[in-house]
Amino acid sequence: MSNSNAKFRHRRGAQEAGRRELISRSLQSAQHCLEDQDYGTAYAHYLLVLNLAPELKTSVKETFQFTLFKWAEELDSLARIQDLFNCYEQALELYPNDEVICNSMGEHLFRMGFRDEAAGYFHKAVKLNPDFADAKENFYRVANWLVERWHFIMLNDAKRNLTYLKAIENAVCSGCKSVLDIGTGTGILSMFAKKAGASSVFACELSKTMYELACDVVAANNMDREIKLLHLKSLDIEIPKHIPERVSLVVTETVDAGLFGEGIVESLIHAWEHLLLQPKPKNQDVNAEDYGQVIPAGATVFGMAVECKEIRRHHRVGAQEVAGVHLSHSVKFFSPTYAFAGSEETVEPYTTEKLSRIPGGYVPLTEPFQIMTVDFNNLQELKSLAHRKSWKLSQPVIEGGMLDAIVVWFVLQLDDEHTLSTSPSEETCWEQAVYPVQGLPDYSVKAGDTVMMEVCCHDCYLKIQKISFLTSECGMDCSDRDETLSLGNEAELCNALASLQTTSKQDGKGQVCVLESTEIALLNNVPYHECFRAAMGKVLSSLNPSKDLESMDVDRYSSGVNLQESQNKSSLDVVPDPLYVLDVSEGFSILPIIAGKLGPVKAYSSIEKEQHQAVLNVISEANNFPKETVEFWLSHLEDENVVLQRPKSDKLWSIIILDVIETSGLIQQEVMEKAAISRCLLQSGGKIFPQYVLVYGMLVESQSLLLESAVQGTEPTLGFNIAPFINQFKVPVRVYLDLSTLPCVPLSKPAELLRLDLMNPLLNSASREVKVQICKSGQVTAIPFWYHIHLDEEHSLNTSDEFSHWKQAAVVLDEPLQVQVGDELVLDVQHHKSNISITVKQ
Repeated sequence: MSNSNAKFRHRRGAQEAGRRELISRSLQSAQHCLEDQDYGTAYAHYLLVLNLAPELKTSVKETFQFTLFKWAEELDSLARIQDLFNCYEQALELYPNDEVICNSMGEHLFRMGFRDEAAGYFHKAVKLNPDFADAKENFYRVANWLVERWHFIMLNDAKRNLTYLKAIENAVCSGCKSVLDIGTGTGILSMFAKKAGASSVFACELSKTMYELACDVVAANNMDREIKLLHLKSLDIEIPKHIPERVSLVVTETVDAGLFGEGIVESLIHAWEHLLLQPKPKNQDVNAEDYGQVIPAGATVFGMAVECKEIRRHHRVGAQEVAGVHLSHSVKFFSPTYAFAGSEETVEPYTTEKLSRIPGGYVPLTEPFQIMTVDFNNLQELKSLAHRKSWKLSQPVIEGGMLDAIVVWFVLQLDDEHTLSTSPSEETCWEQAVYPVQGLPDYSVKAGDTVMMEVCCHDCYLKIQKISFLTSECGMDCSDRDETLSLGNEAELCNALASLQTTSKQDGKGQVCVLESTEIALLNNVPYHECFRAAMGKVLSSLNPSKDLESMDVDRYSSGVNLQESQNKSSLDVVPDPLYVLDVSEGFSILPIIAGKLGPVKAYSSIEKEQHQAVLNVISEANNFPKETVEFWLSHLEDENVVLQRPKSDKLWSIIILDVIETSGLIQQEVMEKAAISRCLLQSGGKIFPQYVLVYGMLVESQSLLLESAVQGTEPTLGFNIAPFINQFKVPVRVYLDLSTLPCVPLSKPAELLRLDLMNPLLNSASREVKVQICKSGQVTAIPFWYHIHLDEEHSLNTSDEFSHWKQAAVVLDEPLQVQVGDELVLDVQHHKSNISITVKQ
């Protein structure tokens, strides 16, 4: 017996020795593989080690993480997506509570468009380590995608909630006992129905995040056994698979600022055909329980023509010359809302604005007018909407001005007694739909003129197009003549043809360019371009002192003849090497052309879209540039992921232009890393633009920011417990703000919060304490912030001025802070990976 035990112990000892030997060899092999950058093999060795020796998890954790992340990057670049996720799943089996691996998994998912899944990993990482800055910033970024900010605003709108509750109570009391809530969101309308006494309530929600949130909300309000939640699109609901029988009431608020944009017509057609009882006969006193109905019952859509400088500068290019650059007459700029005749592309035909808070305000040019009505309880009317021919509307002008947009709102008729209006003249949580006017030869209207338009319902959108006007004097039609040549008489036709021929001869084929509204606002930002011209001229002059760059500006390229003459005269001279300028700012930019007008410069644009490149070439030709003056940088790169590199193997850049601030009001991601690379690519005396940025902020009291950032307790939601669940998705920073019209009371003067120096990193600090003096008593609820962008010491841009294409942002405090005049608060300002956090030190 003892001999048998001895053999067993010997065998087990030999196995243990073999295991240790294998672990040791695998660790050595993993290290060799890492040195050779063979991350895949190194990862396989670490997997083997950790499965054989779980006790080594702590000691090899950091090296394993490094190997995993490097191997994942490689798999990503090879598009081996399934292998990438398999690696992360294996890693999370070994380290299920590792916040760094969870966060990295989320980053890969987010990049691939799996936002719901990414949010889950970011959320888990934050729960595991609430101080993990990377995970918090990632979660805040994805939270804006998953739970749109209007959820908070609407849930805080007690009037809207109460109106819906009363309409639902009326319907249930009249006999509607079975209810389907389409697009339930947080589940609030379903809970209204249950509270009103409905016997069976069903709710559907397509978003995974919102569905899970609704499950939590319904359970917290003790209704999880009484409300059946479906993670489905309403169009996919089947009887009896998902609900046992047809329901007597559908409630929904799947409407956007343009009424139809969230697909309410399609979902109600399907509901009437497959999910609802037959509609109640009109003018008959029958039992409502046997018939179906919808809340809202219908809507009336209204419109009004307006003058609005803010809308104009975001949708029409106003200047023919910007900082000395002639914008070619053959280029027509449009924003994405412009509807081209015959276009099959489905594009949202409107943008949205809260007219009561738009900078500079607006002027009504017509009286409000009715555009259409819709009865959601009439199946045939709903079905006819999509096939209804467009109809024409005309409205007299009552006030002279610039015809900038048709603004649209609606009155939602919940039932016979209860309505909700989204009018700009009412206190409402809603924005209005804005149809910018584009493509007219003239926009100036006078009292007595007539504004004309065509209206149709197409692709689930209410479209208002072919907006024009008739003058009162001679009935002349000011419409886009390129869109239609249905002119009134032979003389007009001849003039139009002559105009088209002239344009063709001068500028060649006309070029259409669709820009984002922020890109058009940038093109209209004259101080921005003038500031860059002056700052670039200063740098280029210092690097080429033998030439007077300013004298070479417009005159040098004013005509091809002069350019040829100058080349002939200087044919015996030595042609100087050009100075290299790289513009890597995002979107459409004419800065390379401005640089090209400043002398012997080789300017590179990082514009990606072919249409935009073609337009930049047309503008270059209109300014008589040699073709080689402006080139497209991405076409010169072998790897487009490595944008920042030398212009040539033996050359360096004179100027590199970086995008530092997003139009949202936040700092661009990885801008300091880009600056570090850029500094290594500059010739002596070369500059990064901007050279440094100063962050300014002030303390304010703003109830609006509180309501837009988090649900304020149970009072606005009429006693239902929703706030703790949706507030998990609140973010500390509100973006896309207009500080000039933000309803707020300043409690301090503006203060400099932080300096970001792109040329001299030694002047940067990751954190800073700033003392702020209180100049007015009140409650500090938020800290709006903006930037002074310094191209150099003499030339700077303020992102909060009236010409700015940038918006502002604000940190919203978790709890309002009561202050008195003369108090001094200390702000802790942190800068981490292009993200700014501002907290008040108690």
